Amino acid sequence: MTSPLVKVQREDFDLQTEIDRLTNGRHDIGAVVTFSGLCRDEGGMLGALELEHYPGMAEAEIARIATLAIERFELRGLTAIHRYGRIAPGENIVLVIAAAPHRQAAFDGANFVMDFLKTSAPFWKKEHAKDGTEGDWVSAKDADDAARDKWAGDK
Repeated sequence: MTSPLVKVQREDFDLQTEIDRLTNGRHDIGAVVTFSGLCRDEGGMLGALELEHYPGMAEAEIARIATLAIERFELRGLTAIHRYGRIAPGENIVLVIAAAPHRQAAFDGANFVMDFLKTSAPFWKKEHAKDGTEGDWVSAKDADDAARDKWAGDK
């Protein structure tokens, strides 16, 4: 079985570099689906998003989710990178790359990972307003739980 590449890091990542790392020299891959999550400016009000994580536990949970995706969708490769620290609007937060023989498996694998990552991985987000005031920690959304729950039986 293929093992996922999982990273939790402060520094930015390069999408093309990560795609190349996953696919170079491979002839068993017919589809690559990427999801790159960016920090929004929330209508011009957000100055930065602060992301904290539980070291060790975050990586283990993302690896668990990624391994489930590889098994369920018969992926040929999967990369999941999540950043932490202070992230400005427009900057990368998360990257998921799913590689499979066919497109539907790649799409489903990427969706599966993101739906679980949003609700299961131990990350916390705090908003910092553009005017410098510190905001609140962001609460989980019911829509994220609903998206995860559509994959019933794969928790």
